[in-house]
Amino acid sequence: AKFDLTLSLAQTAQHGLAGRFSYATDLFDEATVARLGERFTRLLEQALDQPDASLHALEFMLPEEHALLGRWNDTAAAYPEDVCIHQLFEQQVRRTPDASALVFEDVSLTYAQLNARANRLAHHLIGLGVRPETRVALCMVRSHELIVALLAILKAGGAYVPLDPAYPGERLAHILDDAAPVLLIADAHGRQALGNTGDLPVLDPVSFHDVVAQSNHDHDPIVPDLNSRHLAYVIYTSGSTGKP
Repeated sequence: AKFDLTLSLAQTAQHGLAGRFSYATDLFDEATVARLGERFTRLLEQALDQPDASLHALEFMLPEEHALLGRWNDTAAAYPEDVCIHQLFEQQVRRTPDASALVFEDVSLTYAQLNARANRLAHHLIGLGVRPETRVALCMVRSHELIVALLAILKAGGAYVPLDPAYPGERLAHILDDAAPVLLIADAHGRQALGNTGDLPVLDPVSFHDVVAQSNHDHDPIVPDLNSRHLAYVIYTSGSTGKP
């Protein structure tokens, strides 16, 4: 083929317009080009039937393709909407406590281990006043401790406000001021990125874990009145058109 795809049309005495596709076989197979021809024919037929219609109103997909899309998009499934995310996780902990739940570099935690670590931090957060709808800022690099902290915030009933340590300082300061969290969980990278946070309490999850590693507060916390309609997180847009 001289070109990737060529359509040649010619007027004939018996059949009106006759078309012929020429295509590069390293780019297209015969079935694909045949289907393209069927779609083009469908588009032309509609244009003839509806000469005043807008181009976007014409349909080029074939009926069988519509049916296929319908089956692909029929993804509705029953979901326990009255259960919180962390409660679904706790259900999995009870089902497979010894299965691997989290692997990061050379650290591997089972469901039971991850749950226990998150529970200890969650109980501490509750003691610091975290309740449903309470916003807790989270500024950490990707690590297993980040997942522990995120899960702990949800278990305490709070809503996490993610802050990327790689963000510019001005952006981080704006989000902190706008979200008004009651607490900041940050590792060394996060604290360095944020600088002076004023009177906002700061918790280092790594130091916390070292202090309470042997704590017996590893049971699932019970937060009264917490439900799936409460705030889970506050995430800011990129801010490419202005402030996030």
